[in-house]
Amino acid sequence: VFSVMYSVVLADLPYHKPDRLVMVVEKNSPTNTWAISTADVTGIREQQRSFEAWGEVSRTEAALSGAGSPERGMIALASAGFFKAIGVPAAKGRLIELRDEAAEAPAVIVLSYALAERVLGGVDRALGRSLTIDGISHEVVGVLPAGRDDLGGFRATAWTASKLRAPTRRGPFWLRGIGRLKPGVTVEGAASDLAAISRRILPLWTDFRDSLAKLTPIPLRDRIIGKADRQVGLFAGAVVLVLLLAITNVATLVLVRASARETEVGVRVMLGASRGRIARLLVTENLLLTLASGAAGLALAALGLKLAIALLPNLPRIQNATLDWRAVTFAVSAAVLSGILVSLSPLAALSGRGAWALRADSRRAGTGRRTNAVRGALVVAEFALALPLLVGAGLLLNSFVRLQRVDPGFDPSGIVAVSVSLPPARYPGAPELQRFWRLAEQRIAEMPAAAAGGLASEIPPDNSGGTDNFNLIDHPVPPGQSEPNSPWYYVSSGYFRALGIPLLDGRVFTAADTVNPVVVVSRSWANRFFPKEQAVGRQLIQGGCYDCPRTTIIGVVADVKNLGLAGAEEAVYGAVNQANPRSMNLVVRSSAGPVTAFRALRDALRALDPELPLVESTFSERFDASLADPRRWTAVLVAFAGAAVFLAALGIFGLMSYVVRQRRREIGVRLALGAEPAAVTRMIVVRG
Repeated sequence: VFSVMYSVVLADLPYHKPDRLVMVVEKNSPTNTWAISTADVTGIREQQRSFEAWGEVSRTEAALSGAGSPERGMIALASAGFFKAIGVPAAKGRLIELRDEAAEAPAVIVLSYALAERVLGGVDRALGRSLTIDGISHEVVGVLPAGRDDLGGFRATAWTASKLRAPTRRGPFWLRGIGRLKPGVTVEGAASDLAAISRRILPLWTDFRDSLAKLTPIPLRDRIIGKADRQVGLFAGAVVLVLLLAITNVATLVLVRASARETEVGVRVMLGASRGRIARLLVTENLLLTLASGAAGLALAALGLKLAIALLPNLPRIQNATLDWRAVTFAVSAAVLSGILVSLSPLAALSGRGAWALRADSRRAGTGRRTNAVRGALVVAEFALALPLLVGAGLLLNSFVRLQRVDPGFDPSGIVAVSVSLPPARYPGAPELQRFWRLAEQRIAEMPAAAAGGLASEIPPDNSGGTDNFNLIDHPVPPGQSEPNSPWYYVSSGYFRALGIPLLDGRVFTAADTVNPVVVVSRSWANRFFPKEQAVGRQLIQGGCYDCPRTTIIGVVADVKNLGLAGAEEAVYGAVNQANPRSMNLVVRSSAGPVTAFRALRDALRALDPELPLVESTFSERFDASLADPRRWTAVLVAFAGAAVFLAALGIFGLMSYVVRQRRREIGVRLALGAEPAAVTRMIVVRG
């Protein structure tokens, strides 16, 4: 656990002077941040005074083919300044350079070490080869060092040059900016510089009116770690409680052992041993015990670390966790500290004046008051340490059970999805995209295995993309204030039928919805923006485009858990044939089973384009995967709580067994004087 905490939270980023790296975002409140736009990048490049190196990066999922069958992977689009700011050299060849960003420049690509080994047969054979990304051939000009799939918090299999076009509006916001501060420039100084840039570029774009939004630098380390420090803190806190419980448990057993050694200690004192000598004897014995335990624990930690990496794959940087010298040093320190703490209980019990005298009377019925007090304190400590873990595990388990019972808004069983991305080389513009999606939906409708089918840009329960700002015609926001934004998806009318989402008011899309922009909204969205009013027929301005035609709400549908089972249910659905997206999900409800449905979908799509890489999933699997992280953290804390209860029960059982053995003579006397066995049992149980 220390190894996990060090790699995730404590370790520096693996870059030159990582404390000088910042990520620039848009921010209009302490909790609301979002990506920057091409217009922001232009303003920063021309006006900034804080960075010695500046670049931007974005990611997209694309079809990649070279040697072998095509596959889908995460591709990063980065500027030359991004690589300069990060400061990671190429293992072979070169990285993206400024000349590669020109619109007419040849397409080049930098590969991760693993991709070069897997696809091109090795790093030495990669340079000069060609790989195709979304139908466009890219020349391989460089390979990153091994293990450097993640740069600046962006994990990708390949990196290509970002070729930004001149902005025509302030949005969309889709880029992440990375800057390396100049010597002597602080994060606060860079924030003042960027705030001034924000004020200067705000009046230039009529589609963005949020005067509170400012370009803001955030230390890159804080941005990468995010909330992981809280998760790892929960993990470490549970371990500390279990460790303290184990120390208390062993201290209880050592105290029992020390009680039996009072005569021995008395003899040592009579022969001239000082209190310090006796204390060193007890501490040394316990240190040997805990150091041996620490050595065994390190051997088990090798397996435990592999288990932690497998159970918690979404923690940033956890893949870097290793049992290095830091972990060994920590284990030795913990073992020494544990040995000292374990020794405190017998020292406290034997430090009384009478405990250092020879106990000649072996017929005494019990132990001293001091020893009993220490034992009682240890029992209380064991229960007290186990209780927070039990409460925490109970709360997490309750939350997880409630999360499983959340209604997603439709029945996911029997629904399958195939994700498709159309390469720009073969589908360069809107006509080609529209034709393919229209034919794909027709093929879905003709499938015997399909009860219903449709298209969607994102599918639940993890619709991570697609948000847009808007302004209501009936209720416009005051000048200078930020416009509201909502999750925004593009779907066909068949999508609602495939998922079984009921129409509550108005209508869904038809083939005639090609000119005037229209949307369908969820019930939660309608209740928020038009409480006690009818939403159908109302109009809004989408994306800050005040010169564009007004968008009309034509229907209201039931709520769906698009943003996870614990997420909000507000959503706006636009018509596919009005957006011309390049990547879509083909969704089919079928009673024939996923194997048959996937085979039919593959055949239908291969008939349209045999070179398209397809990603298949079932909705049941997607919802199960969305519960993976809560399930893992619940299992971790429940396991620690179970260990705590076991340790507490074991320690208290051992102590009570010893107490009963110590009081055997007393119990015999009580029985001889006429005490009922039930009364004696009750006395022992009440004491426990």
